[in-house]
Amino acid sequence: MSRILSKNTKPETIVRSTLHRMGFRFRIGVKELPGRPDIVLSKYNTIIFVHGCFWHRHKGCKRCTTPSSNPAYWFNKFQKNVQRDKLVVKELQEIGWRVIIIWECEVKGDIEDISNLIRARIQIK
Repeated sequence: MSRILSKNTKPETIVRSTLHRMGFRFRIGVKELPGRPDIVLSKYNTIIFVHGCFWHRHKGCKRCTTPSSNPAYWFNKFQKNVQRDKLVVKELQEIGWRVIIIWECEVKGDIEDISNLIRARIQIK
């Protein structure tokens, strides 16, 4: 597990690159906000989390598997991750941020698909 990246993952860099190509300006690594959001779009009062399907339990995704060894440990680990995600989203919304979650599996398409996904979620034309 020491090789698991917590920041600058490939899906994150793809989303950031796409945002930059679309003309968005953003901040990363903002420690002052709950949950340390992956991307902060201050102009749009929007926060983007790029979640890995495995760690954050993307329902219905083929990447959302559970290891067969020590299932009780993994169940508790995943449950804590999901609970923390819900709490962070709630805290951010209470202080006025709009939260967007982009799943790892959604980033696997081409740039145009990702751009359309981002536009739809940020609700711009």
